[in-house]
Amino acid sequence: MPALKDSSAPQTTSGGTGFEQQIVETRRLLEASPDSVNLWTKLGNLYFDTDQYAKAIDAYSKSVALDPNNSYVLTDLGVMYRRSGNPLKAVESFDRAILVDPTHETACFNKGIVLYYDIKDKAGAIQSWKGLVQMNPGARTPNGKLVKDMIREMAQ
Repeated sequence: MPALKDSSAPQTTSGGTGFEQQIVETRRLLEASPDSVNLWTKLGNLYFDTDQYAKAIDAYSKSVALDPNNSYVLTDLGVMYRRSGNPLKAVESFDRAILVDPTHETACFNKGIVLYYDIKDKAGAIQSWKGLVQMNPGARTPNGKLVKDMIREMAQ
């Protein structure tokens, strides 16, 4: 799982090692099983971890087409849209993840990050983070700060 440096970076839910060989092997397996949700998700995660945004978006999109109710894949898809410079699609993916699983804290946090830093929608970001704090009053940013403290500081 990629580590986060600061709270302006969306949280992630993917991981893996030995990327290039794993990518080759996963693509080979997909030739035999093109409808495998798990393989498309794995390929997306590998591309995610190697900063191949467009390829990750493609793989995650194929996974979501086969299983539209995986909030984790939708969240990672949103992160890839953000990193590729498409914040509106990122928010759309986070919203879909939240619709599938309203308690998905990472999607709620990331939606706020994109709204605040990329779309410059402070009110929307705070609303997203307030929803997160309602679910989990102890929710923290990747650097350990309480989300409720971050909201309070932004309101000043």
